[in-house]
Amino acid sequence: MLSVDLRKTVGHLDLSIAFQSSGPVTGLFGPSGAGKTTLVNMIAGLVRPDDGRIALGDAVLFDRARHLDMPAHQRRIGYVFQEGRLFPHMTVARNLDYGRWMAGLPHDPAEFARVVAMLDIEPLLGRRPGKLSGGERQRVAIGRALMLRPRLLLLDEPLASLDPARKSEIMPYLLRLRDEARIPMVYVSHYARELKRIANVIVRLEVGRVAAIGGPDILGKADEAAFV
Repeated sequence: MLSVDLRKTVGHLDLSIAFQSSGPVTGLFGPSGAGKTTLVNMIAGLVRPDDGRIALGDAVLFDRARHLDMPAHQRRIGYVFQEGRLFPHMTVARNLDYGRWMAGLPHDPAEFARVVAMLDIEPLLGRRPGKLSGGERQRVAIGRALMLRPRLLLLDEPLASLDPARKSEIMPYLLRLRDEARIPMVYVSHYARELKRIANVIVRLEVGRVAAIGGPDILGKADEAAFV
């Protein structure tokens, strides 16, 4: 169960966001400027809320009233950005292992092999990011996040920087991740069709507020055309 009840002022936007979700994939939907990325950054511990509380299961990540703010590196949250953000001087294998090293986990060849097989990236292990397609880079970025053995995975517009062909290439891997990894995910997108394919719970954000929460059916035809 992810429980969020947060307040944060960012420029001219006053965010006041509260929801709970126990779905395998929670989709954050809304236009640019609605507060989606700021919200996931607060969950990750990269941005400090002005007030409120964040809990993941029994773990309290932030509670202003109790003066509790768990450091980002202790939250065990994997984060996949739009651009992947791989280290260009490292091979794919070393980029993957960096996630495990950052979490202070011992080397586990079986876990490494499982992640590589799930994302079908074994042929890429010896390459550097500059020699990868956009879809390949995103698969490696997802693999690096999984090597943290996260209790939550945040994906902030993971397909936004890809062309239609690359989006079609990576979506099956995201669906496999949802169905096989059994790690709860928060998936950010302003594309309704994308969220309807992968998310179980949709949180609609508008101007820093939760406008609606429910199943994928809360996204209609108008939403599918709104931000194309």
